[in-house]
Amino acid sequence: MSLPPSSTSSLLSGTTAAPGALPAGSLPTGPAGLENTSVAAGADDIREADEKTFMADVIEASRTKPVVVDFWAPENAACQQLTPLLEEAVRATAGQIRLVKVDVKTNKALTAQLMQIGLPLQAVPLVVAFWKGNVVDVFQGLKPVSFIRTFIETLLKDAGLAMPATELLKQATAALKAQDGAQAASLYSQVLETEPENPAAWSGLIRALLALDDVESAEVTLGEVPESLANNEEITSARQAIALFKESQGAAGELETLRKEAQARPEDVDTQLKYASALNGSGKRDEAADVLLALIAKDREGPARAELLRFFDGWGHADPATMTARRKLSTLLFT
Repeated sequence: MSLPPSSTSSLLSGTTAAPGALPAGSLPTGPAGLENTSVAAGADDIREADEKTFMADVIEASRTKPVVVDFWAPENAACQQLTPLLEEAVRATAGQIRLVKVDVKTNKALTAQLMQIGLPLQAVPLVVAFWKGNVVDVFQGLKPVSFIRTFIETLLKDAGLAMPATELLKQATAALKAQDGAQAASLYSQVLETEPENPAAWSGLIRALLALDDVESAEVTLGEVPESLANNEEITSARQAIALFKESQGAAGELETLRKEAQARPEDVDTQLKYASALNGSGKRDEAADVLLALIAKDREGPARAELLRFFDGWGHADPATMTARRKLSTLLFT
């Protein structure tokens, strides 16, 4: 939520303010109030502020860098849970945002002053985003990580900035592992907006679309990959993922038939391979890998090993199923 224009300007006697603004002179300065001192160069991006440093650490600092202020109280359980989440989110911006923590219990005069200009500090935690000396966003209470990320990303966008690509890739990979294809696709797309030749982002976007069962969009996306990346390992792997997806989807329709055939003919390698493909197409990656591992246990040089490695390429090397099956394969081959 954003503070309405009247919430600040109407409370500032004789002062005309931008929506949510804290204009110079609205807060007292000097020994009895807030010192308007310069921000030290190279200062930490996570710090605590009090009545004397608030102007420098928040208002003045926000003229060159977005600032998030965490108003908290030590005895409040929600505050104790929220602060670490804010710290993690701010660190993920790689220095683009400053986090300032204000204890409302030990800074009662400051709290009272800010309440007079419209900040709803009757209850904490209260998180306020400042940019160019203005309040640009506010939320109250404990929020989930997804909400906090969106809050931070919106503040960055307001300031003409963006999350670092490395952090977005990390979040996208986590979303893909959690089988949240839509979120992963959104995050990978954000990376490509600033880094259009990032092979990991192209590959991840293709895999995210496959996770959404949208093979047509995955193929279109593959066709949009810059020619300079055509032979990149990430893109080659994504291309294989599409081929594996289409092949496995075709076999998935015969899963129950192939299951019965595989149970009836456990020594028939071709039947077992088809069954593994059908399991994969049905989203049962761990089961598919186990079928192939059982074949490898009987014949280490047979086709099952090559097929399992092909699955690894198609799933992605960071996929949980790949990591689990790879450990099993290592145990099988080297013990």
